[in-house]
Order: sequence, then C-alpha cells, then structure tokens
Amino acid sequence: MKAWDRLNHHIVACERCPRLRAWCRQVAKAKRRAFAGHEYWGRPIPNFGAATAGLLIVGLAPAAHGGNRTGRMFTGDRSGDWLYRALHKAGFANQPTSVDRQDGLQLINCAITAVCHCAPPDNKPLPEEISNCRQWLEETIDLIKPSVLLALGQLAWRAIITEARHRNWYSGPMPKFGHAAKVALADNRWLLASYHPSQQNTFTGKLTEPMFDAVFKEARRLLQGRT
Repeated sequence: MKAWDRLNHHIVACERCPRLRAWCRQVAKAKRRAFAGHEYWGRPIPNFGAATAGLLIVGLAPAAHGGNRTGRMFTGDRSGDWLYRALHKAGFANQPTSVDRQDGLQLINCAITAVCHCAPPDNKPLPEEISNCRQWLEETIDLIKPSVLLALGQLAWRAIITEARHRNWYSGPMPKFGHAAKVALADNRWLLASYHPSQQNTFTGKLTEPMFDAVFKEARRLLQGRT
C-alpha cells in the first residue's frame, strides 16, 4: 500500500473522538429525507487529491449531509459546488462539479484535507477533537510537501500557522485572518486565506465568486513563480 493510501486508511479507521463518531453514525442512520435512498459514508473523511501537490487546501470539517454522506471532501453540498467550480476555473480540477466518489472528478497539483475529518454537531468541533486530528494534518503535509497552503476559514488558518510554527516555517504573532490574506513561510512557501464557501458567507454576499476566484488565481501565480 502506498503511503498516501495508507494515511487515508488510517484516517478512515480513526476512533479517537467518541462524540464525533457517535454523531456521524447517528446522522448516517437517520439520514435527511432528501437522501433517504442514499447509503451514507458515516466515517472519517479521507484526504482527496494528488499524493504530491503544490496546493494544499485545508477546510474545517465535513458537512453532516455532504462529506459524511458521500465520503469525499466537499462533495454533496453547496460549499463543494463553490469550491470545485473555482478549482476547475483555475486549472486545479478536471471538472467543475462534485456529486459522489464515482463522478470522475480529479484534482490537478492540488489536494484537500481538513482540520477535523469527522462531521461535528453544529459544524463546531471541540478543541480536543481538533487536537486529536492534528496528526493527520501533520502527516498530510509531510507527504504532499505543498508550496502553497490555503486556509478556508479562521480555524483552518490558525491550525496551519500552528503547524508552521512547529516546523520552523513561521515565527511571530498569529497573523490576522481575512479574505485574501497572505503570509510568507520559510523556503518560499506561502499561506493564503479565504472565507469559507459556506452558505452563511455565500448567500449573504460576504464571499462572492470573483473574490473566491481571485484567491485561486493568486495560488496559481505563486506556484508558477516556483518553476
């Protein structure tokens, strides 16, 4: 088994957070009426994308009826609709839609992970649950060796800065999170920020398609600057 597949196998088998595992199983059993005929994944969601990638996107956690249903990051919900449209436009995905694990979607020089790999109640993992998942972020970065890390939301931003400090990629105070924020890391690495493409942000206009596209355009520019 390749290292990337082995890491994903370990993520899916993780049982470190009893509250999250019980919640995911409960949601998978009860289901939403619109998905009554679907077989829910109901387990931790593995990383998605290339085993080595220039761009690593870090989200917060899977959605209860999105990733927890489909078994793939940002698949089956409105956030994923926004993300994969933008990735395709920027050349990081072979298609703009994401429906299920068999839809033919492939990422190009890009991978997606999360601060928390299980869907949490109310989309709010506890600090200890985020801490329990930190090993998977560490190992993901070790394997992928990204040049650009993109945080979708403030919790992902803080998790990446914390990891960057442990790797001596960054020192100093916690940089302020904001859409399109950019922080230089060691060895010509970069951290970018975007508001999360949640319905709370997209429906209110806090995050627009041009704003989102601009972040991926900048990620592409930074990656091309390394070649």
